[in-house]
Amino acid sequence: MTFPRKLLFASLLGLGGTALLGAIGVSVSYLTIAPDLPPIDALKDIRLQVPMRIYTRDGRLIAEFGEQKRTPIHFKETPDLMVKAILAAEDDRFFEHPGVDYQGILRAAFNLARTGEKSQGGSTITMQVARNFFLTSEKTYLRKLSEIFLALKIEKELSKEEILELYLNKIYLGNRAYGVAAAAYAYYGVGVSDLSLAQIAMIAGLPKAPSRYNPLADPERAVARRNYVLRRMHELRYIDKANFQQATQSADDAKLHSASMEVEANHLAEMVRAAMIERYGEQAAYTAGLKIYTTLDSRLQQTSTGALRSALHAYDRRHGFRGVEGRIDASRQTGDSDWADELRRHNEVGGMKPALVSRVKDQGITVKLADGNSVEIAWDGLSWAQPYISENRRGVAPSTAADVVRTGDIVRIVATADGWQLAQLPAVQGALIALDPSDGAITALVGGFDFQRSKFNRVTQALRQPGSSFKPFLYSAALEKGFTPATLINDAPVVFDDPGLESAWRPENYTGEFFGPTRLRIALINSRNLVSIRLLRSIGIDYSVNYLTRFGFNPGDMPRNLSLALGSASVTPLQRAAGYAVFANGGYRVAPYFIDHIVGANEEVLFQAVPERACLECEDAPQDGDATSEAVSVSLPSDAPAAAPEFEPARRTISAQNAYLMTSMMRDVIQSGTAVRAKQLGRGDIAGKTGTTNDQRDAWFAGFTSGIVAISWVGFDKPQALGNGETGGRAALPMWISFMRDALRGVPEHPLDRPPGLVTVRIDPATGLLAKSSQSNGIFETFFADNAPRQYAGPIPPSAAGDETGTTQPLAPEQLF
Repeated sequence: MTFPRKLLFASLLGLGGTALLGAIGVSVSYLTIAPDLPPIDALKDIRLQVPMRIYTRDGRLIAEFGEQKRTPIHFKETPDLMVKAILAAEDDRFFEHPGVDYQGILRAAFNLARTGEKSQGGSTITMQVARNFFLTSEKTYLRKLSEIFLALKIEKELSKEEILELYLNKIYLGNRAYGVAAAAYAYYGVGVSDLSLAQIAMIAGLPKAPSRYNPLADPERAVARRNYVLRRMHELRYIDKANFQQATQSADDAKLHSASMEVEANHLAEMVRAAMIERYGEQAAYTAGLKIYTTLDSRLQQTSTGALRSALHAYDRRHGFRGVEGRIDASRQTGDSDWADELRRHNEVGGMKPALVSRVKDQGITVKLADGNSVEIAWDGLSWAQPYISENRRGVAPSTAADVVRTGDIVRIVATADGWQLAQLPAVQGALIALDPSDGAITALVGGFDFQRSKFNRVTQALRQPGSSFKPFLYSAALEKGFTPATLINDAPVVFDDPGLESAWRPENYTGEFFGPTRLRIALINSRNLVSIRLLRSIGIDYSVNYLTRFGFNPGDMPRNLSLALGSASVTPLQRAAGYAVFANGGYRVAPYFIDHIVGANEEVLFQAVPERACLECEDAPQDGDATSEAVSVSLPSDAPAAAPEFEPARRTISAQNAYLMTSMMRDVIQSGTAVRAKQLGRGDIAGKTGTTNDQRDAWFAGFTSGIVAISWVGFDKPQALGNGETGGRAALPMWISFMRDALRGVPEHPLDRPPGLVTVRIDPATGLLAKSSQSNGIFETFFADNAPRQYAGPIPPSAAGDETGTTQPLAPEQLF
């Protein structure tokens, strides 16, 4: 054998031996690693981390919670160009190799031998899927071998399309965006199907190094990477020359987009978030792709937010301008960017934008916004700004714009129907809640002026005294004990000298006047405090506190003294709404709730609310006397079992006759009483009651129709006087009117149906007894059939006159019949 042949033989033998040793090594490695490889079945049931999304009942997005932004899509929903761009950038032989591209591995091996660096891994898309789902990203030989074996295993179990779908949904693309659909929105604010060719190439270039090629962090480098992807697509004949040239020459318009919240309801979103963590745990709540559909009506929610902010702005303007938020010294500024940066430190709050006063004219000003735009504010938007001195005093009204601001001042402005106006962050707060009285579904909830400024939820967490808006519950208790809307109670001074008090208690009416014997209906219409006190003393405190459980109030939270008649209990707006729902629905106790149903990541219904519902037609509904003392709260109703009914019948807690009479009396509060301003709504089916606490610390209005209950509140978080004249009818009622005007638009009037067991007779308004046929001033009043007056009017009984010592007993019904 010649030397060349010997050399060739030796070489072939060496190569064969090397190959054999390599094969043995690979086999040993496989036998060592294979037992630890995860089962591929897990990929078929993979649960991608998808954030929790919260929606209104009509499907509009409220909030999104979760660290990873991801919107899973199926392979068939992915645009063909997106698939081709990914292949061009990452693995153009994907549909040809068995999961491992040996050409790529040889290139990586050659690079390792040449440079000693492990920079090029030769990873295919399948290998990246193996790494992203099961392995770490550390660069070790063992991890690489595991990746190769796992990729081969994946290719045997899954189709190419299934592997690509996993990749397109799992890959990290920067800015908390996982998957191409999430990246499409994060960078360009559109769905993946709406991306341009240039935008597709930009996203396809990100998997290699999301931070390095991020179009927001380094636009120049990102565009270079995009153009490389486009060039590869052209070389592979995925796109023609014209499209290639047009895409490479286009400017990139990437900017950070967050999830588009369609409805502002942050306080309720926080309630949902807390409920989901309690129900599913924090990990599942944030990553399991839950879709929570609340009971909110998007139109009513938007209306409620606007109504609350308008009411608080109106209050703020009545009490004067507290001054500018800051000032920029023009002499120390080097350019427009300086003042723009300063403005950005003042976040937009409740629709109010920070602005820099750039010019002061005689009857107007020009301001600049952080985006560089200028806004003109006319005198009508400035003239309200009298200097604030106290809640009851303002300074001299301004005569020119210079009396209000100076050039360089930082102020707030707000857009209104009448144009831009000067504004300020309200010091006062408010709350508004609306619910459906038929089943307790919360349709609107605003827990404060702005959630970012204060996350405290005043609807569910603020315990405040309700004032006179609590009286209807006690009047209902009196009706149940034999009193009637025509019962006379003496509205006269009374003094209570209790050893437990520091001094004698001399309660008064708001006006300081006294009106003598007064029918209950008139007393409620005009919110007569002394009548309410005498009424409570007559029916008894213990009886009244027990009766209040019919409306969901906890007896342990009720004061056991006569101040209860003036609303001295501390309750939340939510509790009040649940209580008023009993009147609105004809006498049934319903539990407020805010989650309608929950949908899982695979569109399966995980939960469906089955609320208790007022049902006049349900003969089996629990009746009077079944009320419990369970306090009002909001929670998830029980899960609906298979074939569950749509609702459960609610418990009747007051009679239909009682509810009807109380609704009738509260309608008169609007027609001729303390809420007469609400007559502007032009409806005869609205009812309600104003409420004002001592020193006007809290202002309320609680009102309803048979289809909606709404409660509005205005006050300071740290209780203090709102100011003279800031009663429920002035501070809180306008919020309720603004909300109800929109809520009832297009809704036909539907008065509460009159139940059997009532009679209407003509009475003498001075005595509450039957009026004689010849009497010209008789009025009609409705009674329980067995409580209607049986005799004609006569002299007022002597006991109706009362005395000044506080020992007078109020008139009992039998004294009048």
